[in-house]
Amino acid sequence: MAGTLYLCATPIGNLEDMTFRAIRTLKEVDLIAAEDTRNTIRLLNHFEIKTPMTSYHEYNKIEKAAYLVQKILDGTNVAVVTDAGTPGISDPGEELVRQALEAGITVTSVPGACACVTALILSGLSTRRFAFEAFLPHDKKERRTILESLTTETRTTVIYEAPHHLKATLLELYNALGDRKITLCRELTKLHETIQQFTLETAIDYYSQNAPKGEYVLVLEGISQKELDSQAQASWEAISLPEHMERYLAQNMDKKTAMKKVAQDRGISKRDVYQALLEQKEN
Repeated sequence: MAGTLYLCATPIGNLEDMTFRAIRTLKEVDLIAAEDTRNTIRLLNHFEIKTPMTSYHEYNKIEKAAYLVQKILDGTNVAVVTDAGTPGISDPGEELVRQALEAGITVTSVPGACACVTALILSGLSTRRFAFEAFLPHDKKERRTILESLTTETRTTVIYEAPHHLKATLLELYNALGDRKITLCRELTKLHETIQQFTLETAIDYYSQNAPKGEYVLVLEGISQKELDSQAQASWEAISLPEHMERYLAQNMDKKTAMKKVAQDRGISKRDVYQALLEQKEN
């Protein structure tokens, strides 16, 4: 019979956040696939776990996942762990899960610590809807695309960042989005855990005088729907009403529907649109 793939969450700082189930699972499986075996061995030693390990990381994730899938199909029970937190969240675990599911393997989660959710609930910002961006991409074009998408993002956004990139990232966010509320969560669950509420502008000022230390999770306020609607209306008002109509008519929209869309965009009635078009035509 085929084995099972276990996704085992590990602490993001405080070792007491390791669950009883995770300890038992890591002891009982046949093999542990670890993102960094040097890091994981310290965790295993602390909990007296003797299970063999193999390396599974970003640079071998495709071919090593295929190897692990075959091992599981042959009857090996495998647990995958990341350096900290929940596997599959911004790490190579997602590739292993994909290949395992395609092979018909049973995949189960052993839940626990997750920096993204921990920061979100500590942020003081809206938690009803949120977007997770992990680390912003290094590629300039890709990064610019993400930043542009955040200008109209109404959900709270969670971003990971290293201390040596923090100031530059805050400045990029400010230049792209203007002054938004942001909560900076540092060293989560650790001795020097710090939760600080800023605006982007005050965060930039603060870290121009205080060197960033530790790992950060940035929780960024989304743009309000009211502000988004106001911006959209302002952009439409920058063009004339006939030009606005023409844009919809050029999409093969009938005149009645186009007038309705123009009225919605500008926050006015269809009667006002009709009257304005009539007056401009007479002039």
